[in-house]
Parts: sequence; structure tokens; C-alpha cells
Amino acid sequence: MDWFTSDAAWLSRLLFQRVLAGVYLVAFLTAALQFRALLGERGLLPIPRFTARVPFRRAPSLFQLHYSDRWFGVCAWTGCAVSAGLLAGVDALLPLWAAMALWLLPWVLYLSVVNVGQTWYGFGWESLLLETGFLAVFLGNDEVAPPVVVLFLLRWLLLRVEFGAGLIKLRGDPCWRRLTCLDFHHETQPMPGPLSRYFHHLPRPFHRVEAAANHLTQLVVPFLLFTPQPVATAAASLMILTQLWLVLSGNFAWLNWLTIALALSVVQWPGGERELPRAPRWYEILVLAVAALLLFLSRGPVANMLSRRQVMNRSFDPLHLVNSYGAFGSVSRVRYEVVIEGTLDETPRAESGWRAYEFRGKPGELGYRPRQFAPYHLRLDWLMWFAALSPGYAGTWFTRFVERLLEGDPATLRLLRRAPFDRPPRYVRARLFRYRYTDRRELRETGDFWRRTYVREYLPPTRLRLEPPPRPEQPRPDQRP
Repeated sequence: MDWFTSDAAWLSRLLFQRVLAGVYLVAFLTAALQFRALLGERGLLPIPRFTARVPFRRAPSLFQLHYSDRWFGVCAWTGCAVSAGLLAGVDALLPLWAAMALWLLPWVLYLSVVNVGQTWYGFGWESLLLETGFLAVFLGNDEVAPPVVVLFLLRWLLLRVEFGAGLIKLRGDPCWRRLTCLDFHHETQPMPGPLSRYFHHLPRPFHRVEAAANHLTQLVVPFLLFTPQPVATAAASLMILTQLWLVLSGNFAWLNWLTIALALSVVQWPGGERELPRAPRWYEILVLAVAALLLFLSRGPVANMLSRRQVMNRSFDPLHLVNSYGAFGSVSRVRYEVVIEGTLDETPRAESGWRAYEFRGKPGELGYRPRQFAPYHLRLDWLMWFAALSPGYAGTWFTRFVERLLEGDPATLRLLRRAPFDRPPRYVRARLFRYRYTDRRELRETGDFWRRTYVREYLPPTRLRLEPPPRPEQPRPDQRP
């Protein structure tokens, strides 16, 4: 070990890099399988329309230079291939400069996707993946021990992720201060998992303990990351356990796994040391220059954390080098779901043969048990959760989504678990329902995981390129949906 590197962190770096490569692989796979319907030339929010009005300097991307669905597919599947190679450890077989270039490639490709992804890529874990991925470029391979300054920056990032999330909770919803948010969260979170219902039905005193433990992990423990070992390892291990709890309780894409990767870089593992050559001078100069730049850019996130008007998940530069983070500053007390239905009838009536489109992760069919999808990200399902909170979230994309259902667009239908028709429907409508978990008795008697109550019409029956249809009879709220 010298002043610049740490031989004791060799295994920590290895585990961090492999988990990060796995997250990259899932992220690119998500993009490759979903982009055509969401962002393609006939997508709900087409990339060419975006690049026509947003200049390169505001959203740097390869797709600013050229876009076609084929070119996007090439980039996404290339990202998958490179990520798989990094997961397999190909970077360890290359010279240092080549390994750095290999880690830079998925960062450039994913930055290109995020910067044109619009609403579909407006989640905090997109910026977190980019910021983490950029640091990974300078972490080195087996030709050099991990640079101490990069390990420090990984801890600094982990502190901002956790502490920022803790502050936004304290400043946001009063239920976090009263320790009551988790009375609702497991039921109202964006995409429940297979165990979420059981978490929701835990005794309320246990939910108080959950909330208090969350505050401890996010507001106190992050500062212990900068203490000597083994205290830093204990702090990181507690964060890993907390993130695994969140993995079990819901579907939050790769947010939890990225946080685990960052925490793994802190843990000091028995037998994790390895003597490696001294870092070359050019590498030392480059790493120190990048570290100085990132610390300078950190003034924005720090000011945001200290502000009473703290905002969640904001990027302070178009390259997403340093960002602010946070989640669930407010918690919904009631779960609403938009149920989209179609009919083949020529005239839409309340008694028409309306059949529901079923989503892969979003609750719909009452007897369908939620599945575990994370770290895979079902982007349409997540946006449907926001649309249920308020029609303001259902912008242009929702209108185009209905149009694609009326057209029977194959790419759009592939995003769904089940389409109710073999041919395009005549009309599509959307209705808003309140959903709640069944209790043990209801589950035993009906086999349903959900109960729902009709709230209101969300979108009246709609047909392609025709005059508005006659308004159908509305069901009474006391009718069983």
C-alpha cells in the first residue's frame, strides 16, 4: 500500500464492480426490451421529437447525432454485451487503460439513453447508476490497488443517497416524524412485491420499529462510513441488511442493489487484501483531477440537502456526475389504480362486454398475486401508478398509449401481461378504483389478494378518429366492479 492506493480494498472493489456490472446488464436489458414502444419512432414519447427541440448541450446523447430504432437497439444490446463481459471479469484481463475504457463505454451508452428518455427515465436510480458508473471508471483493475480517493468518493455518494433520503422524509410527510408512514406504505407503494401484503399486515408496533430503524440507518449510520474499521464495515453492513429488507418488501428497480454495491465497497473482508503494483503516474494525476472536479460539483447537492426546500432526485449537470437523491418524501394513504378496458361493441354502454388489459406488475386482476420484478424496471407500470395519483401525471404519453391499444400495436401490447382481444377493440375506457389488500379471512374465502371500490371515470370510452361516442351509463359506486 502507498499513499494513493489501498491493498486492503481489493476484494471490496471486486464485489462492487461485479454487482454494478449486473445492474448495468439489467438496465440495458430493460432499455432493449421496452424502448420501441416507449421511445421509438412510433413510441409514446418518440426520441426524434425530443431531439428536435432539445439541443445537445442540454441533453448530451449519441441519439442527438442520429436516431433510428435499429441504432437504439444496437446501442442497448451492445450495453448488454459489455455489461455481461464486465460481470464475467473481462476488465481484469486487460491493461489498465483498456479496462478504464471498457467501464467508460456502458456509462456513455446509458447516459445517451437517460438524456433522451424523458418521463420514462425520470427516476432517481437512473442518475445514481450514472454517477456510480462514472466513479467505477477510475477504480482500476488488477493492475493497481483501488485508489483511496475513489473509495472516499463512493462513500461520499452513499452518504448522500442515504442522508438525502432521510432528510426528505423528515422535512416531508409528518407521518415519518410520527413513525406511522409504514402503516400505509407497503400497500400504497408503486409496485408491490409478492411479500408486500404480509409486510402490510405486520402489527402496527412493528411498523413503528421499521420507521425508527429507517431514520437511524439514513440519518445517523451514513456518517459512520468515514470512521476507522471495523466501525465503517459495521455501518455498511447495517445498510446492506436494510436494503435487503426493502428488496423483500417491494419492487424498486435497481435502487436497492446499487446502494448495496456502494456499501460493499466499504466493507473490509477477511482475506480481502492483495499486493498489487504501484499506480502509474498518469493514472494518479487523472484520478486526482477527476476527484477534484467531483468534489467541486458536490456543492450543489450539499446546498440542496441543507435547504429547507430540498428537492429529491435532481441532477446538477447534464452528465449526471453529481446528483441529489431521495425517496418517499410523502406517502400515499390510499392506493388508486387506473384500470383500462376495451370492448368490441359498436356502441359503448355500461353493460357492454368491457374487458381489462392486465399489466405485468401493476395491480389489476384481484386474484393475481404481485410478482418480484426488481431489479428489472417495468417503466409503463410505474408511470401508471403516478397517473393514478393525478391525471396531471398522465400527459401526452397516456393519450398515445390509449391510441396504441386501439390500433393493436404489437410493441405496446408486449409491455402488458395480457390483452383481452385478438384484434383491436372498438373502444377503450379507463376507470379509477381504490385498491386495498384483503385480510387473512378474505384471502382464504375468495383467493383474492385485493379488494377494490369504484371511484370515478378516468377516461370516457374513446375511439380512433371518430366523433366522441355517446356517454355511457355510469355504474353506481356500490356496484361490485
